[in-house]
Amino acid sequence: MIRKVGEGGMSFVYLALDVATQEQYAIKVLSPQLSEDANAMARLRREAALGMRLAHPNVCHIMRLGETEDGLVYVVMPFVEGELLADRTNRLGQIPLEETVRFVRDMAEGLHLAHQLKIVHRDLKPENVMICRHEDGKEYAVVMDFGLAKERRADAELQKLTATGIILGTPEFMSPEQLRGKTLDARTDIYSLALLVYEMLTGKLPFVGRTQQEMMIARLRSDPIPLRRMRSDLPLPEAVERVLTKAMQRAPEARHQTTLEFAEAFAAAAEDGSSPSESRILGKLFGR
Repeated sequence: MIRKVGEGGMSFVYLALDVATQEQYAIKVLSPQLSEDANAMARLRREAALGMRLAHPNVCHIMRLGETEDGLVYVVMPFVEGELLADRTNRLGQIPLEETVRFVRDMAEGLHLAHQLKIVHRDLKPENVMICRHEDGKEYAVVMDFGLAKERRADAELQKLTATGIILGTPEFMSPEQLRGKTLDARTDIYSLALLVYEMLTGKLPFVGRTQQEMMIARLRSDPIPLRRMRSDLPLPEAVERVLTKAMQRAPEARHQTTLEFAEAFAAAAEDGSSPSESRILGKLFGR
C-alpha cells in the first residue's frame, strides 16, 4: 500500500504498487457491514467473475476479489487518476456541449460493453465518473464502481416508494423503475446517464422538490423540466432537449434502448439539431 486515496460510507480506497511490474492499482476495502451482506456479496462475486471481460478504456473494472485473513473483503481495480465529473461540473457550473458529447460517447461505450455482459451499473452518477487525460492531453471519461453499487435499507419514507424496502443506487439519479424496486436492465442506466448529462449541461437536475422524497415522487409522476427552460441563457439546441427528454421517459420501452443509440442521437443533435436518420438524409442531399 502507498496511501489512502479515498473513502465512502461503505469502503476505503488505497493506492497500491505491484512491486513485480511497478504497475499501480486501486484496492477498495469493503466495510464489514457490506461484507456481511450475503446478497450483496453474492452479486459482487458474480460480477467480479466477469471483471476481466469488462476490461475497456472507459471502464474501471474489478480485476480481483479477495479476502484478508481477518475477514475484510477487498477488490483490486486499475488505478484511475483524474478529476471526478462531479467536481468538474461544480467547478465550472456546467460542461460545454462539445465536451459533453465526447464524454457521453466514452461513457456509453463503456456501459455498452457491461450491458452486453448483462451487468447493470445501477449507481451511475457524477461521483462515479472520472475525467482522465491521455499523454497527448486529450481528455476522456471513465465509468467507475461497476459491481459495487451499494445495497441500502430504505428509511420509512423510502419504504413507501419501493416494493421491497431495498434500493440500489443513489436516489438523485435512480430511474423510476429503480425507485419502485422493479427488475432492472440496461435501460435504467440510460435513464441515469440522461440525468447525468442534463446536470452536465445545466448544472442542475431536471426535477425539483423540497425533500429527497419529493424529488423521487416527481420522477415517478412528473415530466422533467425542459432543458432549455432550465438554462435559457445557454445556446442549447432543441434537438438536444428532445434526445434527453426521450432518454428520461418514465417507461423504459419509450427510451433509447442502448447507450450507443443514445450517444449517437445526442451527438447528432448537438452537431446539427437533427436526429441520426435526419442527419444521414441531409448528408446524402448535400454530399456530406
